[in-house]
Amino acid sequence: MAGLGCCHQNAKTSTELAQSVNTSASFIRRTMAKLSKAGLVETATGKAGTCWLAQKPKQISLLDIYHAVSAPKAFSIHSYPENKPCEVSCHIKGALDKALDKTQRAFEASLAKISLEDIIADIKQH
Repeated sequence: MAGLGCCHQNAKTSTELAQSVNTSASFIRRTMAKLSKAGLVETATGKAGTCWLAQKPKQISLLDIYHAVSAPKAFSIHSYPENKPCEVSCHIKGALDKALDKTQRAFEASLAKISLEDIIADIKQH
């Protein structure tokens, strides 16, 4: 939480975080670097370096996190070349671009309405 420093009781090392979600500490460090750059977490460097939230969970939306980690779009269109004699092949990408852009905007609007606090509350209920 903002201003509480590296001694914050919820500070965790990349190794602790990696073990808790069954991934590598290097992946966690790369992700934390992105979240730190976005101002969502703060970190203390060094062998025993830790990280903690830079804001209250209620102030961090899933959209903030999604943008911070440079996540890919929810859907993408293939990059195959067009088959010129086929009308569908020549126009499908443009038609799908419109539909998928609308879907992406709706997806992001939904993420914006969900806070990290909401996710934490759901985890605690289970």
